[in-house]
Amino acid sequence: MQQTHAYPHPKRLPWLGASMTAVVLTLAGCGGGDGDSGGGDEAAAGLPAAPQAPRLGCAASGNNVMKALLDCVTLDGVMAHLQALQQVADANQGTRVAGTTGYDQSVAYAERVLREAGYLVRRQEFQFQTFVTRSPSVLQQLAPAARVLENRIMAYSGSGDVSAPVSLPSGAPTGCEAADFAGFPAGRIALVSRGTCTFALKASNAHAAGATGVVVYNNVPGDLNGTLGSDFALELPVTSVSQALGQQLAATAGLVLRLKTDTFRGLATTSNVIAESPGGDPSKVVMAGAHLDSVNEGPGINDNGTGSAAVLETAVQMAGIKTRNKLRFALWGAEESGLVGSTRYVEQLPQAERDKIALYLNFDMIGSPNPGYFIYDGDNSDQVGAGPGPAGSELIEKTFESFYRQRGIRFRGTDFSGRSDYGPFIEAGIPSGGLFTGAEEIKSASDAALWGGTAGQAYDRCYHLACDTIANVNRTALEINADAVAYATLVYAMNTRGLEARRPQAAMQRMAPARLSWPEHPPVTQ
Repeated sequence: MQQTHAYPHPKRLPWLGASMTAVVLTLAGCGGGDGDSGGGDEAAAGLPAAPQAPRLGCAASGNNVMKALLDCVTLDGVMAHLQALQQVADANQGTRVAGTTGYDQSVAYAERVLREAGYLVRRQEFQFQTFVTRSPSVLQQLAPAARVLENRIMAYSGSGDVSAPVSLPSGAPTGCEAADFAGFPAGRIALVSRGTCTFALKASNAHAAGATGVVVYNNVPGDLNGTLGSDFALELPVTSVSQALGQQLAATAGLVLRLKTDTFRGLATTSNVIAESPGGDPSKVVMAGAHLDSVNEGPGINDNGTGSAAVLETAVQMAGIKTRNKLRFALWGAEESGLVGSTRYVEQLPQAERDKIALYLNFDMIGSPNPGYFIYDGDNSDQVGAGPGPAGSELIEKTFESFYRQRGIRFRGTDFSGRSDYGPFIEAGIPSGGLFTGAEEIKSASDAALWGGTAGQAYDRCYHLACDTIANVNRTALEINADAVAYATLVYAMNTRGLEARRPQAAMQRMAPARLSWPEHPPVTQ
């Protein structure tokens, strides 16, 4: 049984927030359903100053509204929001993870920016099962030769500090069956390969056989960012290593390791920020969103300050435009814990309200330091992984393709695999699309030839790490993609023709397998 929060109010995690400046919020205004609260003026000590929003939005003047909007959405404007998020992280032990003061301050900043631009802003609060590492995980080789090993803790790992010999499963190296651990010497650390089943099942099988810790090694090149899932309750330390290191360890005779993890698992409260334009056709809602939270290991400026900042700046600069359709901007909480905020939002909407959402645009990591230019593959033309999005998603893909072609940017598709906050919208049959510049995946030589950058290195070498700071952002990619955010939002704010069809049942059937294996956001489960 998983732990619950040990503190009187599960709003903030005290070890991250005890020394931080308090944020006092006066909540009033627009209201909402269960768990919703409106946003009023804040008396918020220590918050960074919000950029001054134009009274009517600078795009309100001129005959060519699109050109005016793209002129007004500037890199400087987007970077101002990123700097504010970096300042929040700096004041909160380098993180903006959901459920902490750092995230709450990020929410307060975004609310203020959106409210001052003239939007109707509300905060949707919810509880979720959180995971926080109190200190970095430790993996040391004690024998045959002492050395420190690079590793990444599995999300929702228990706490422990064990030094023990290492054994592999006697059966399949993946450890997906209890029989794979037949004869496993109790008290040892288990070393298992990724593949076939969830990390939680591997760890549970090893624990049942008497393992005191588990190390999972990747089955493809590169690091492994994995999660055991919020239901994992064993007090067992679990971490991961790369394929190369794991294979080396598996071949080492007399291997003795020390594995140390210090974690917290429990309930916390966090929120989404929802901002809506006063005007526009309420029966045709155009949504654009990004997750606002970081992982607890770092400030999350590329992941996903970049998407959040571009959405904020688009909202500010569109404030003076009279649109045919209603605009709704969303900044999601607890994405890194399993798309919790966006899932909770879609689940609580009555079907009649879901039907009013014409489309959802998602922006997650749009300024990676070694970037690619990826568009979500709405029509499944790439024939990779999951199938197409709901009817209309193919039109959204073409809209982004048109923008990139106008800028002379070459592009590629990326699979709708449930990796980010579009997932719940697709399951509800809502046409979706968006952009992505890459995470921990390695850039190939062909992609380096397509876009430049460095082959053989990750698109974002600081993915889910402390170095995901404002210095980790490729400003060229961010400037191009911030314009793309504004471009697509304005296109659909004026015309959603062709996006009215719905295929909710087909979408749910298509997405079901993907929800079991998010490959990037949040970390993989298997």
